[in-house]
Amino acid sequence: MSTKTESRQGSSQASSSQTHNNYIGGQWVKARSGETFASNNPADQSDLIGLFALSSAADVKDAVDAAEKAYPAWRRTPAPFRAELLMKAARLLETRKEELAQIMVREMGKVIKEARGDVQEAIDMAYYMAGEGRRLMGATVPSELPNKFAMAVRAPIGVVGVITPWNFPVAIPSWKIFPALVAGNTVVFKPATDTPMCALMLVEVLIEAGFPPGVINFVTGGGGKVGMAIVEDPRVRAISITGSTSVGKQVAGRCGELMKRISCELGGKNAICVMEDADIDLAVDGALWGAFGTAGQRCTASSRIIVHKSRYKEFAEKLVARTKALKLGNGLDADIDVGPVANKSQLESVHNYVEIGKKEGAKLLCGGNILTDGDFSKGFFHEPTVFGDVKPSMRIAQEEIFGPVTVLISAEDFDDAIEIANGTDYGLSLAMYTNDVSRAFTAMQELEAGIVYINAPTIGAEIQLPFGGVKQTGNGHREAGIAGIDQFTEWKAIYVDYSGRLQKAQIDTHGDSPAVKE
Repeated sequence: MSTKTESRQGSSQASSSQTHNNYIGGQWVKARSGETFASNNPADQSDLIGLFALSSAADVKDAVDAAEKAYPAWRRTPAPFRAELLMKAARLLETRKEELAQIMVREMGKVIKEARGDVQEAIDMAYYMAGEGRRLMGATVPSELPNKFAMAVRAPIGVVGVITPWNFPVAIPSWKIFPALVAGNTVVFKPATDTPMCALMLVEVLIEAGFPPGVINFVTGGGGKVGMAIVEDPRVRAISITGSTSVGKQVAGRCGELMKRISCELGGKNAICVMEDADIDLAVDGALWGAFGTAGQRCTASSRIIVHKSRYKEFAEKLVARTKALKLGNGLDADIDVGPVANKSQLESVHNYVEIGKKEGAKLLCGGNILTDGDFSKGFFHEPTVFGDVKPSMRIAQEEIFGPVTVLISAEDFDDAIEIANGTDYGLSLAMYTNDVSRAFTAMQELEAGIVYINAPTIGAEIQLPFGGVKQTGNGHREAGIAGIDQFTEWKAIYVDYSGRLQKAQIDTHGDSPAVKE
């Protein structure tokens, strides 16, 4: 997942009502430097969302100080009560859903129906993780010794750092912050510089829900200064980051040196496989949504479509026709299908890959242009783009583009499609369209990905199952679902010996056991 952002220095002419501060230790405070940066609408750069604190390592230290101070009391707070506060947050998110969605369209660019879905994910996650407050399940197991009780329980880690991207500015923070809080940790949260307002509104909900001062702390600013300062602070015991593979490797490497727990959810080069027996119209529907939903700015985006050679021409014609019919524009208009990309550097990166595809010899079937006419000139719009005659080894078939670009690859047969699908450094989400149940189950087994879909595109994960991938997509951790608590808890094994005598595990057993002697 890309995390490219533009640093935007704020205008001194902005009103005070448009200036927003960090939230540290229960107080809204300016960055120590007093500097700010601007967040603008990617569909209309003249639309200023607000100015935000341009923080530094000094501000991060203040936030960690507050989180460290709040941790002992929060850790001892009964988990069901922590869950009650999260339940309140869920209800507040429901009441503010439309407000948050409208801001998300203005700040990030996704169309309104997708923005509502983004907020709904956070609502769902809040309710789900609130349920964990009365579970946080451990394990009781039989001891090998008589009159001895053995169990394992979950314990919070301490202060955790949460670093999130701009493409799901409410949903992704919720995947991390909610399980961290219900497990008894305190949080220092740094959102992407492209979507600070969405993050701030999420923090406001947690404050209104009643989370105590210092339990949630919010610091805005660049990844180099703020993000790495969170990573470097020895009091931050765990880091959860969603971002690009290159940034994830840097953070994971440093966390390894510091012996710090690290969860990375990184890039993807996801593929839809379409077999000769597939429902082609259904597959086209899926490819269109998977490739161009959120303007392709999803780590699960369907950026490769692998089609059986016997159906390739039919599929390509239908996909191109549907792609050309997509409506681009400001996502607040309910008729719009595709909004802008997030910022100028992202627009340039996407278009650079289009030029790479042309040079590699791929056939441009539609799109391929930056839009600059009329209202498009105010924002960062790129045409939905489809390449044909793509070889699996081409860069556009191997590297994450993170924009509205997808490629068509012809496969000889089912085995060839599986091989091509698995033939990248990533392994987040893969899909298979087929009406053959044997092929479907074989695909489930053979596709190398953390998420596999049958007869559905590569986007659309639900919060009650683990989210994450294999290979260069991450470092093996998962978010959401049954795995959502794992990153934010430590296992503690506990033994209670009520025999009244010294018993030696692995020694006072078997032949020496009283039960065996009898």
